[in-house]
Amino acid sequence: QLQVVESGGDLVQPGGSLKLSCAASGFTLAYYAIGWFRQAPGKEREGVSCMGSSGGTTNYADAVKGRFTISRDNAKNTVYLQMNSLKPEDTAVYYCAAKAISCSAYARNYNTWGQGTQVTVSS
Repeated sequence: QLQVVESGGDLVQPGGSLKLSCAASGFTLAYYAIGWFRQAPGKEREGVSCMGSSGGTTNYADAVKGRFTISRDNAKNTVYLQMNSLKPEDTAVYYCAAKAISCSAYARNYNTWGQGTQVTVSS
């Protein structure tokens, strides 16, 4: 069974950092693109970042460029999202999702989703 599990969410002060993890099981992560999405209360789910299966393609939403970095460790079958200079508007449930090979900006194109991890940025 294909599964991804997020972890690393927490309460952090503005300007702080968090590193989210997305651990895959039941499939080889190296052949899949992994996208990070987030959903804040009362808002639509939005794409945050994505890394293609080769690791050579990375995409970021304008709101997080220069602050977030996506990376993967194929040996650990895990993708990470390093989040720096966090802002209150980054508060959301963060989800990772998998799809074959290449990134997509559209959540509907991802077929394996995690349960989400809460990130709260507040003083």
